[in-house]
Amino acid sequence: MATLDHDDLLPLLRALQTDIRSVLREHMRNQEPTVWSRTVRDESGDTIFGIDAAVEDILLHHCEVWGQQQHFVLVAEGLTPGGIEFGKPGLGGPPFRLLVDPIDGTRGLMFDKRSAWCLMGAAPDRGERTRLHDIEVAVMTELPTTRQSTSDVLWAIAGNGAHGERHDLGTNSSRPLAIVPSQATSLLHGFATVANYFPGGKELTSRVEEAILVRALGRWNPEKAEVYTDQYISSGGQLAEVALGRDRFVLDVRPLVHRKLGVASSLCSRPYDLATVRIAQEAGCVVCDPYGGPLDAPLDTTTNVAFAVYANQHLADQLIPIVREEVRRHLD
Repeated sequence: MATLDHDDLLPLLRALQTDIRSVLREHMRNQEPTVWSRTVRDESGDTIFGIDAAVEDILLHHCEVWGQQQHFVLVAEGLTPGGIEFGKPGLGGPPFRLLVDPIDGTRGLMFDKRSAWCLMGAAPDRGERTRLHDIEVAVMTELPTTRQSTSDVLWAIAGNGAHGERHDLGTNSSRPLAIVPSQATSLLHGFATVANYFPGGKELTSRVEEAILVRALGRWNPEKAEVYTDQYISSGGQLAEVALGRDRFVLDVRPLVHRKLGVASSLCSRPYDLATVRIAQEAGCVVCDPYGGPLDAPLDTTTNVAFAVYANQHLADQLIPIVREEVRRHLD
C-alpha cells in the first residue's frame, strides 16, 4: 500500500490546527469559564465539555472540504466511535486515517489554568487493522490560556525528525523552536512523573511511583527535593514536555492499576491522546509500554493505553528494567 502524500498533508493539518486555535482563543475571550466547563454530553470516549464542542464544527468543516478531493476516515474524541468517512474510495491520493484529539488537556484549559494541545496523526488506511505505529505524519499545536501570548507548534514525518515553531499570537509572527530532549543521565534534579490524576487507584499508583523513584535514585534523601512531578492532565502535553527537554520521564499505568483493582472499564489515555507519539520518537525520546515493549494500539476512541516515555536512550536503558520489575511486582 502506498504511503501518504506527506507534503500535501502536513500543511493541511497545520492550517486546521491554526484555525482551531484562533477560533477557540476568540471563544475563550468572549465567554465566561462557566460556559467552557459545562458538560455537553457523556460518551464512551470521554466527557465532552462546552469548550470541546466549540471546536467540533471547525474540525468537521475542514474534513468536509478535504473530502471533496480526498478519501479518508476521521477518528476523533467525541465523534462516532468507528470513525467518519469523507470522500469516495479512489478519490485523491492514498487513503488515510486521521486520528484527532481536538483538545487534549480540556480540564486545565477550561478553567484557564494551563494550555492544552490539539493533536493529529495520519496513517495509511489499513481499515480496522490500522495501528498507532502506522502514523506517518503528526502535528500538535498548543492551545494557550487567555493569559498567554505564544503558542508552540510541533510536527514530524516518519524518518525526517521532529520540528517546531513558536508563534507570537500578538504580532502574528513565528520563529524556529528547537526540539531537544534532555540528555541527562539520571532523574536527579529533573521532572519525572507517574500519572495519577483522578480518584481511583491513587494509593496503588503512588506505591509504584515511590518504588521506581527510590530505586532510580538509589535512596530517598528526606532533606532534599531531588525529583519533581508534574501532573499535567494532557498525555500529548506530557509527550511535548519530554520532547522539549523539560521532563525526563513520564509513566502512565492507569489501565494496569484499574485492572489490578478489578475495574473492567475506566477512563485512561486513549489512542487519540497519543496521536503525536511520532513527534517524541522522531525527537529521540524512547516511547514504549510500561514493560519496555513497543507501544501500540488500534486507531479507535475506546482502547485504554498504558505507556512510558524516556527522554533519551541512556535513561531508558537505566529505567526500563526498574519500571518493568516494579510494575510487575505491584500490578501484575
